[in-house]
Formats: sequence, structure tokens, C-alpha cells
Amino acid sequence: MNTIIFANGEIDQPELLKKILKQGEYFISADGGLRHMRMLGVEPDLVIGDLDSISKDDSSWISENHIEIQKFSKKKDQTDLELAILAAVDRAGDPITIVGALGGRIDQTLTNIFLLLMPELQNARVYLDDGKEELFLIQNRGFVAGKKGDTVSLLPLLSPVMGIKTKGLKYPLKDEILFPERSRGVSNEMDSDMAEVTMKSGVLLCIHTRKLEGK
Repeated sequence: MNTIIFANGEIDQPELLKKILKQGEYFISADGGLRHMRMLGVEPDLVIGDLDSISKDDSSWISENHIEIQKFSKKKDQTDLELAILAAVDRAGDPITIVGALGGRIDQTLTNIFLLLMPELQNARVYLDDGKEELFLIQNRGFVAGKKGDTVSLLPLLSPVMGIKTKGLKYPLKDEILFPERSRGVSNEMDSDMAEVTMKSGVLLCIHTRKLEGK
């Protein structure tokens, strides 16, 4: 089931989310992500978190529409988004697309990115996507679907990534190594509408920046 999670981060261009929302089958609001959902006319199947970012108006709207709530203590150890991801894995499976997880406070943005490494997501397809950029992990083999001219950055997480080979990128990697402390993998460019990345070991964070029409 195609699951869409709304986090409580920044969404600068909500009109870019239309294509993503059309694919959604199960919607989860991570606490204050509800503000984005209501603005876009999306009704969540579940609202989860400590609800400290839910207004009285939001609370009334949730009750009127009989939407399920899972409320946690404010003293919890997990962020609202982590709880939402766990609920998505348990209830709906993948793919999971998370919107509203980028921008705003740098600590929260980095935390949201590193949540992609959760062991519960090891066999899941999970994307952070704001309509312009999508972020996802590649292990062993992965594909980037976009358009010629899109920007693709490949960033090694935690340790060097070995034996990287790419197809469909303007500057190919040919059985090479990327190091976390070096910038070699930044700002490559798609040479076709599909790129392929393979590696022998390690984890890559793929950041795919779409070339928007008219830009």
C-alpha cells in the first residue's frame, strides 16, 4: 500500500506535491503535519504523536471526522515522525513517502534523514520528498527515475562506499570509492530519464533534485 506520511517541517511549494498525493492510499499525520494535510485537503487515516502541535481547531476537526488518534507522552524517546514510520511499517507497508521532513531546523532535518537507517526499514522503499527533491538510500543496487538534466548527488553514509558503478549519469563512476569526508559524489547530472547505481558495500544517500519546468 502506498503510504504518505506528513511531518511537521517546511513545505515551500505545496503545489509540487500533487503527483505524490494522487498515488497515496494510506495517509498518516505525524502530529503537526496535520496542518499541511488540511491545507492540501487531505484527510489522514491516522494522527500519531504527542499532539503538542495540534490546535484546538485541529482537535475538533479530528473528532468531527472520526479520525483515529494514537497519542503518546511528551516525555517519549522517539520523535513523532519515528512513531509514524513505525506505524506505517506495521499497518500499511511500503512504499512510504514522507513529506514535510526537509527544511526548517537543521537538527530535525538531519534526524529525519538518518531515520532512513532504521532497521525496521531495511527491506522497505522509503522516500523523503517535497516535490522538488527526493532523498532515499541505496544499498547494493538502486535506480533514480527522473528526467535528463536532473541533479543527482550520491553521499556515503557512516563509512566509505566501495565499488560504485553508475549508468545514466553524465559523470560516471566506474568501480570507485566515495568517502564521507570528501565531496566527490555531489552534483552529478542525469544523462537520461533513468539512472542506475550499484555498489559492493556500504550505504549511499541519493539526493535527486528535479529540474522543474520553466526553471
